[in-house]
Amino acid sequence: MQEDIKAWESMARWWDEKIGDNGDLWHRALIDPPLLKLLGNVKGRRVLDIACGNGYLSRRLARIGALVTGIDASASIVAIAEGYEVEEPLGITYYHRDAACLDTLEDESFDVALCNMGLMSIKDTERAIHETARVLKPKGRFIASISHPCFDPIESALWVVERAYPSTTVWRKIGRYRDVFSGWVFWRTGKDGVTKTREYHRPLSWYFRALKNAGFVVTALEEPEPTQEFLDKDDQGQWIAQIPMHCIIEARKLAIE
Repeated sequence: MQEDIKAWESMARWWDEKIGDNGDLWHRALIDPPLLKLLGNVKGRRVLDIACGNGYLSRRLARIGALVTGIDASASIVAIAEGYEVEEPLGITYYHRDAACLDTLEDESFDVALCNMGLMSIKDTERAIHETARVLKPKGRFIASISHPCFDPIESALWVVERAYPSTTVWRKIGRYRDVFSGWVFWRTGKDGVTKTREYHRPLSWYFRALKNAGFVVTALEEPEPTQEFLDKDDQGQWIAQIPMHCIIEARKLAIE
């Protein structure tokens, strides 16, 4: 666990520069648009941003009137998010916490929880989902974006491009889909620097079972499609237009009668 966090600690500044205040290309122009559409109007709502990173989504939601709390397992990244709050006070509270142990947060205290591309980096995701259910009000919503388990299992997927003039066919080759395992994501953090972070693959059915066991019912599943900006700026855009690399799950906490 600590080894997982050390990697994020070492690249906190680089991550902040990469994500900025609007998200990098992959967040801004691919993942975030359907996530925010699914999130809907959160003005006046208490929102928990799990694995909040530098807080760019927390700030975006706070600016439109949400009452936001952000948590992240990296102390360095939380410090960066708090620095933004000092510069532009938006009423956001940040905590340095593992998502699997939200002991500073009261039961049934949030209307909505979101986790944007964070569940794959959490070792005890099952416990994190249970903790999310605990802090949500009855009928509260949990929205999470993840790497698509069906098409992007860590270290077990690649693009296959076949060119036979005048046509090009693109395939997505995957393996180990049903397994539960961990692997590495490599980040080029500078001209010569490469950092790796651990990621955990679970089948899509694993997530649905974990949500059900925590008292959630899944109410929506979206597979982000590239925006025009993404198609224009990323070579994989046309391929992702055919094969989704991410999915967004909305689940609602069941009310106990």
